[in-house]
Amino acid sequence: MATSSASVNLEDVPSVDLMSELLRRMKCSSKPDKRLILVGPPGSGKGTQSPIIKDDYCLCHLATGDMLRAAVAAKTPLGVKAKEAMDKGELVSDDLVVGIIDEALKKPSCQKGFILDGFPRTVVQAQKLDEMLEKKGAKVDKVLNFAIDDAILEERITGRWIHPSSGRTYHTKFAPPKVLGVDDVTGEPLIQRKDDTATVLKSRLEAFHKQTEPVIDYYSKKGIVANLHAEKPPKEVTTEVQKVLSS
Repeated sequence: MATSSASVNLEDVPSVDLMSELLRRMKCSSKPDKRLILVGPPGSGKGTQSPIIKDDYCLCHLATGDMLRAAVAAKTPLGVKAKEAMDKGELVSDDLVVGIIDEALKKPSCQKGFILDGFPRTVVQAQKLDEMLEKKGAKVDKVLNFAIDDAILEERITGRWIHPSSGRTYHTKFAPPKVLGVDDVTGEPLIQRKDDTATVLKSRLEAFHKQTEPVIDYYSKKGIVANLHAEKPPKEVTTEVQKVLSS
């Protein structure tokens, strides 16, 4: 597959962009390689921390759902296979997902390593990922486990309310609106996302514990799991992540 850079004439790229990319690459060249997996239930703060880690360590962020959709849209050989499975209503096989990750790792942005989010979800997936990396002479360096009590998550998530047209978010405990159930600015009613109810959260957490705890055990045996206190405020979690990754 030809790279898209072939179609971009560097003369047409604004020099500010070129300079900032050059500076970024110079800064990145001295960074150690890191291959990280982020594990944690919905609402544990992975989404807040991953862009910070990505920028700090010059890593690429691999979200397998997005990558699958991109491969399908680009009609890559693996994307075509994935689409066939999806059209039949089947799950995309582990081998296919690992293949798509393998392809992504060839991109220049992944040269310093990666952050994997949402994969592996099972021990079999973890084993297949390890096998693929081993062929490249690489391995997972750290698994960041965003450990948080279910009860705290429930309070975090079920307390979220949204003003649909502006996207303003509130929280009954941490950032309540002036008037319960009403947007501060427009006075319009707030809504709760379907996924943010206690019932939905309960089933998502059950699935997470059942599938993912064995994955954490698998990596614990390799001595690469770092348990984070994900219930802390985001800034404190960032500090904890930096400590873990600098050791």
